[in-house]
Amino acid sequence: MRPSVLIVGAGNAYRRDDGAGAAAIKRLGTLPAHVRAVVANGDAASLLDEWEGADVVIVIDAMMSRAAPGTIRRYDAHAGPLPAAFSRASTHAFGIGEAIELARLVRRLPKRVIVFGIEARHVTVGEGLSAEVEAAVDEVVPLVLSAAVE
Repeated sequence: MRPSVLIVGAGNAYRRDDGAGAAAIKRLGTLPAHVRAVVANGDAASLLDEWEGADVVIVIDAMMSRAAPGTIRRYDAHAGPLPAAFSRASTHAFGIGEAIELARLVRRLPKRVIVFGIEARHVTVGEGLSAEVEAAVDEVVPLVLSAAVE
C-alpha cells in the first residue's frame, strides 16, 4: 500500500510573494490517487488537523531569510526545527515552523515532513508574485512531485 501524501501550499495570495505556496498548488496538475493537495491560507496551527492520517506531508511556503529572492530550500522537519525564516516573521499568525514544533511536541508530526521554502521579495499587501518567485514556483513544482513519490 502506498503512503498517503498531503501537499500543502501555505500562504496568503493577497500578500504578494507569500502566495507562492498557493501558486504552486495550482500548478501541480493531476495527482495520483494517494496524493492530495490543499491551500492553507489561515492559521498554520490548523495544519495539525489537516495532515491527520497523512504519512507524508510536503509543505511549500514563502520564507524571509535574506537570501536572494526566488532561492529554494528543502528541509526535513524530522532533522530538527526549521529556520527562523518560517516562524513569526511569516505573514501567518502562527508560522509553519511553530506548527511543526507543536506537532512534534504533541506527537502528531507525520512520519515524514518535507518543507520547500521559496525566498520572497515582497510580502506587502497586493496580488501577484515577483518575477523571481514566479520562476521559483515553476522550479519547485517538479521537486514537490518528485518528493511525493520518493
